[in-house]
Amino acid sequence: MKMDADVLIIGAGSAGSVAARMLHKLGYHVVILEKELFPRFSIGESLLPQCMEFLEDADLLNQVAAENFQFKNGAAFSHAGKLTEFDFSEKFTPGWGTTYQVPRGRFDQTLAEAAEDCGVTIHYQHSIVAADFDTPGQARLTSIDANGLQRDWTASWVMDASGFGRVLPRLLGLETPSSLPPRQALFTHIEDRITAPDYDRNKILIAIHPKFHEVWYWLIPFSNGRSSFGVVMPMDFLETRSGSPLEILQELAMEEPRLAELLKECRFDTPVNRIGGYSADVKNLHGDGFVLLGNAGEFLDPVFSSGVTIALKSASLAVPLVDRHLRGLPVDWQADYEQVLRSGINVFRAYVDAWYDERFQRIIFEQRSLANIKSMICSILAGFAWDETNPMTQRCSKKIDAIADSCPPL
Repeated sequence: MKMDADVLIIGAGSAGSVAARMLHKLGYHVVILEKELFPRFSIGESLLPQCMEFLEDADLLNQVAAENFQFKNGAAFSHAGKLTEFDFSEKFTPGWGTTYQVPRGRFDQTLAEAAEDCGVTIHYQHSIVAADFDTPGQARLTSIDANGLQRDWTASWVMDASGFGRVLPRLLGLETPSSLPPRQALFTHIEDRITAPDYDRNKILIAIHPKFHEVWYWLIPFSNGRSSFGVVMPMDFLETRSGSPLEILQELAMEEPRLAELLKECRFDTPVNRIGGYSADVKNLHGDGFVLLGNAGEFLDPVFSSGVTIALKSASLAVPLVDRHLRGLPVDWQADYEQVLRSGINVFRAYVDAWYDERFQRIIFEQRSLANIKSMICSILAGFAWDETNPMTQRCSKKIDAIADSCPPL
C-alpha cells in the first residue's frame, strides 16, 4: 500500500519544522499537519544558546540571522533592589554563548518556511482527531481541515511536535500528572519605551516579587522596541486581587522596584492572556510507530526558558533514530531517546524545584557563595543541561542544598 509520507509530523512549531528539515535532507518524504495558520501567537520567546547548536545542525542559522531578532548574551535577575547578571560567554560548557530573543510567531514561521523551501509539505489548519498504530509499519492519522473535511493519512512513522496541544498523549491516553505544583501566568506583548541607561536589552530580565517569592516576572525585549512581559504565580494567587487581567498585570509590575522603573512609560497595547496548569508529563515519550517531541511530551516551567531548548534537543535525538528505524536497523528508543532526553529535563526540574522553594533564588543573589560555581550554573541557564562534565548537572538537588545552606535568606 502506498503511504502519504515516510514520516508524518504533527505540528509545524520549532521541533516539528527542524525535525522535518533534517529528515528531508536525509532523503525522506515528510508531511507536517499543523492545526493553526502561521504566523500565530505563542510564548516562549527567549531562546538559550544551546538552541544554536541544533539550528546549526539543521542548517538554519542563516535564515534565523536574516530576521534581525534581538541578540541575547545572558540573563539578569532582580529582587528588592538587588541585580545580578549572568554572561553566557562565561559558562563552563564549551559551545555557543549567544542566541536570540524572538517573537515566536515570526520565529516559528521562519523555521516552517525553511522546511517548506527544502521540500517539506505543510498542511495548515489540519486538526488531528484520531490516531491508529495497530498495524505494524503503518501509522494512521485522521485530520479535519478548516472546511470540515476529514482525511486519513498514513506513514511509516509519526512524530508528535504539537506542543501544548499534546495530540498523541490525549488520543492515546499517555497523559500523567506533572510532579510540579500547578501554576498560572498572565502575559502580553508591550511597547516597552524603556530609556533607562543601565538597562541591557541583550539579556532577559527575571524579577522576583519583593514579598511573594513564588511570584516572578519575565521581561524579554525584542529588537523592535517591544517586549514580552509576564508574571507567574500560584494558582490561587489571583484570588487576592481584583480587577481585569490587564489591571492586575499592571498592578503587579509596579510592585517590583526594577520593573516599576523600567516600565513607567510602557504602553500595554495587546490583550493580556492567561494560562494555568501548564506543567505536564506523559507515561512514556515513544511507542510503536511514534515519538513525542518537546512540550508534547513534557513541559516543566517557563522560569529558565527551557521549552524551545528541550524541543530542539528532542528533535536532534529523534531524527537519527527515526532514520535508523526506516532503514531497518534496530533502535533502542528507551536508552537512546527517552533516558537521554529525560536526563537533561531532570536537571532543569531540579533547578525549577529549587527556584520555587527559594534555594536557587538565594544562591543567585549570594555572590560570595556563587563565585566558584557561577560558570557551572551559567551553563545550565544557557541550556547545556546535558553536559555531564559539569558538576552542577550531577546529583543536582544535593549540591543545590549544600550551597543554599551557606546563603542567607533573600
